[in-house]
Amino acid sequence: MRKTDALRAKMAEESVDLIALGPGAHLEWLTGLKPHADERPLVYVLSADHAGVLMPSLEAQSARKQTDLPFFEWSDAEGPGAALERLLDAYGARQFRSIVLDETMRADHAALIQDRLFSAQRQFCESTIGALRARKLPAEYEALKANAMLADAAMLAAWDAIRIGMTELDVAEVVRSTFVELGAEPIFTIVGAGSNGAMPHHHTGATKLKAGDVVVMDIGGRCHGFSSDITRMAVIAEPPAEYGEVHAVVEAAVQAALQIARPGIRAHELDDAARGVISDAGYGQYFMHRLGHGMGVEVHEPPYLSASSQTVLDEGMVFSIEPGIYLPGRFGLRLEDIVILRSDGPEILSNLSREPRFIDV
Repeated sequence: MRKTDALRAKMAEESVDLIALGPGAHLEWLTGLKPHADERPLVYVLSADHAGVLMPSLEAQSARKQTDLPFFEWSDAEGPGAALERLLDAYGARQFRSIVLDETMRADHAALIQDRLFSAQRQFCESTIGALRARKLPAEYEALKANAMLADAAMLAAWDAIRIGMTELDVAEVVRSTFVELGAEPIFTIVGAGSNGAMPHHHTGATKLKAGDVVVMDIGGRCHGFSSDITRMAVIAEPPAEYGEVHAVVEAAVQAALQIARPGIRAHELDDAARGVISDAGYGQYFMHRLGHGMGVEVHEPPYLSASSQTVLDEGMVFSIEPGIYLPGRFGLRLEDIVILRSDGPEILSNLSREPRFIDV
């Protein structure tokens, strides 16, 4: 089934008459379109019978190479109003009772539609295109698996290159160059040495690596429209006191979440399980972020595995499991794997052990 057919079926199920998407992940996933996004309104519209694009004439020639969808063009001289009126009239949108707006669309672009369909009930994409994106297709799984293998290779290359005196940025460059050599686009490289690792989103910098450092390495690349994300630990020479205990606790938290991950469970239950292990070990105050996030076209997308999430997990969903313990002024430790949820439990995409890599000096 084509994605647009699946989306129309979901729209009928949810009693949605119209979906409007701006440039971004939803539009790319549905149509493959990746138009330039700026202040000029560009909106893809889908109803039960029609699909078309409110298209700035400045972008039309380039966009036409990507799609044969009808364009309702407008120029800078005339503005988008008349073209949008033509689109809505052609699709009978004035009679629509329920519309879905892309939650990532610019507010002023969304307002153009809301102002004209003010009597329609408005919602966002979670129950329609969001629900479809969350359950990965076989080809999407294959792309995510292939990306995980690239991330494994980039992590191994960085481990092999680490030496005392290198900076965090030096290590990050090894990761980035490996991704590029393998045909992937580097997206992010967090390298946190020593006390820097106690900041979960540390900005990789000029800190030099030294003996005794624990190094948090959180990396991701993008290839064939999908992404990777993995966090592993490197230890230079002898680890600091308490490292072994903390690593064991975080690994136990990963295992606790993996063991209960099944279709039908609510996302917060995985967070509860991992957080309970860390709290019972006395480190609860040092685990200050959610357990995980979904991944696909975007590195962070639904479902989100937080203490408050009531999302019911389903077969085919892909998400991270990444508990951590962060001891201020000392070190941080996070272990992250991306999994796809199968009928009998989670399948980990990476082949890389979660054991730390010890770097000899």
